[in-house]
Amino acid sequence: MENTYLTALHGMEDVFDNMDQLLDRFHKKYYMDAFTQFYESHFPAYQALEDGYHNAIDKEQYIKNMAEAVAGKAVSLLGREKKKAKKAQVSMNLNLFMVVYFLPSLKKYDGQCVRPLEEQILTAWKERFPESNISAANVDEIQAGFQHKWCYITTAVCETFGKPDDCYELTLLREYRDNYLMSQEDGEAVIHEYYDVAPTIVKHINRSGQKEEVYRHIWDTYLNPCIHMIESDQMEECRDMYIKMVHDLEEEYFYTYPLS
Repeated sequence: MENTYLTALHGMEDVFDNMDQLLDRFHKKYYMDAFTQFYESHFPAYQALEDGYHNAIDKEQYIKNMAEAVAGKAVSLLGREKKKAKKAQVSMNLNLFMVVYFLPSLKKYDGQCVRPLEEQILTAWKERFPESNISAANVDEIQAGFQHKWCYITTAVCETFGKPDDCYELTLLREYRDNYLMSQEDGEAVIHEYYDVAPTIVKHINRSGQKEEVYRHIWDTYLNPCIHMIESDQMEECRDMYIKMVHDLEEEYFYTYPLS
């Protein structure tokens, strides 16, 4: 019984091992393989977690201890960083890792302990990182999201204006992404950064109660100028404008509205 408890506890503390390497593989081509490797490597801990849950007299305290192990380890990793910019990057990485690796892996295991643990982890995470609003998705939902790579915000804007998925604007921006941006030295990194934050930005805007006004502002301030730049062969200027849009929206909407 004690060994089972310690195996589960240490497993929760170890979920962030290899976080940077796994996030580097958060890409359409590599994600499913990386996720599968993560899941299989932590499967023994999940089994111990489930066994311990069934045998625990105080199941609520048991789950709380496991959730605290996860959140506490994240806090300790963040505490190692002294520079503000580095802390911000690590904080974002921790949030992303939870959403695309750890929480989906719990859903995949799908034991009786998963639902109460998931809820307790989200509570503990919010207490430690009050500006975060992570939520749990399954791996299929995340994999499906890669089909809309670099188009989350633009698609949301166009849908608000009643434009179809194959409208001129979306088609033009997708061609720009695939034919120009991906060929640039830092193009894939730009797209990767966008994918990290854009889905959350869109969810927060949609829950703001002012999404039509916000999307109109995005269109007028960023997207329409980008389209004119592409039409005028000002490719680098378009890249700079799109990066500015993502950074501006990240600052205003990434943490603002809850996802619940």
